[in-house]
Amino acid sequence: MPAPSPETPDAPFVVTDPIATFAPRMHADVRGPEGAPPVLLLHGWGSSAALMEAAGRPLVDTHRVHALDLPGHGRTPVPPRLPGGEAWGVPEYTALVAHYIRTHGLAPVPVVGHSNGGRIALTMASDDTLAGLISKLVLVSPSGVTPPRSLGYHVRRAYVGLLKAPFRLVPRGPLRDRGLSWLRTTLYWRLVSSGDYAAASDAMRETFVKTVNHLVDDRLGRVRVPTLLVWGDQDTAVVRTQMDALERGIPDAGLLVLPGAGHYGYLDAYPTYAAAVQTFLSA
Repeated sequence: MPAPSPETPDAPFVVTDPIATFAPRMHADVRGPEGAPPVLLLHGWGSSAALMEAAGRPLVDTHRVHALDLPGHGRTPVPPRLPGGEAWGVPEYTALVAHYIRTHGLAPVPVVGHSNGGRIALTMASDDTLAGLISKLVLVSPSGVTPPRSLGYHVRRAYVGLLKAPFRLVPRGPLRDRGLSWLRTTLYWRLVSSGDYAAASDAMRETFVKTVNHLVDDRLGRVRVPTLLVWGDQDTAVVRTQMDALERGIPDAGLLVLPGAGHYGYLDAYPTYAAAVQTFLSA
């Protein structure tokens, strides 16, 4: 049985069977001195633990750095569907990360999250049952806050609705699933798909849709740990208004802007990022 939860010491932590069954298949790249304080790295969508190496490099001499390959990324396989037939979403990814923290005795642990890894970290830190697992947050261009919506977005959304309308008339089941799978292979669908969606495997596309629609705007006030927000001013995937919303919404948050950096700010402005994360986590 997993170790008792640190925030509820008298109650054992219970995970659902799909999470516990899949957990041993999740790859983790662990570096740094044994016995050193731990830190957890969560990469973004389409990324991996290998691409997060630079985010943990400033800490590897002083911390035991755990970089996870989230399901469907890096060396971790695509997760199986849930018992009801649905694909995984942010709640399942969050539960898997919490399971890793607890079974490896890391709590409370600082978490460095980039992009979608930041979305997962924010979901955990704003959940009453999981918040005690995290001691600090470093969020590099985190997703999860509603972006500005252009006219083009609303046009594409209406177009997608029209494409899917005939299939909604078919009862839920294999026939409907095959029809939607076929639709996603057509030129009409690819014309309005994002690059991340188009690059994802069939098994991960439903997870991608569930993930990008998981927003944390209304949960920010429940994040009670010190939070360092890092953003490159040339980032077009996460924009300044989203970062401002995070800084306003999280009670103990500060924003570091990296001039000239893009979405991978920890790579584009590594010296500034490294100095900031070292200072923040050692404070």
